[in-house]
Amino acid sequence: MLTLTFYAEGDRKITAKHPTTLEITKDEVKTRRGDCIVATRAALGLAELPEEMKQALRRDGTEVALRIESDGICDVVRGRGSARLTLESKSEMVARKSGYVCGRTLMVNSDKSSSELRRDLVERIARDGAKIRLTIEVKVQE
Repeated sequence: MLTLTFYAEGDRKITAKHPTTLEITKDEVKTRRGDCIVATRAALGLAELPEEMKQALRRDGTEVALRIESDGICDVVRGRGSARLTLESKSEMVARKSGYVCGRTLMVNSDKSSSELRRDLVERIARDGAKIRLTIEVKVQE
């Protein structure tokens, strides 16, 4: 199992209402229109993941989990890696319920989007400066 923990912040403009995606960004949230965003001012973008983790994510079917924690409340999004992942975004990472892949995609076929996160967690992360702990877990295939 490969594990990486990093931190981000919440923002009062976070709504977490998107039905098919969930996004973490290094940028500031400018408007409420980015309804997939669940964390802002993140310490990492996809391009900065360790090379060993990137290689594991680029295997079809690799099990991936993203743990989102704030103020003692946690939720986990599970999905799959893909040989089509480029992991090139320097500022964003997106979990997708679909199989769509672009340079911002962390995982495909996720079991949750931002709208399906625990709403008590969303209440916590929708506060300016809320501390968010993010952990990516990738099961290494033998």
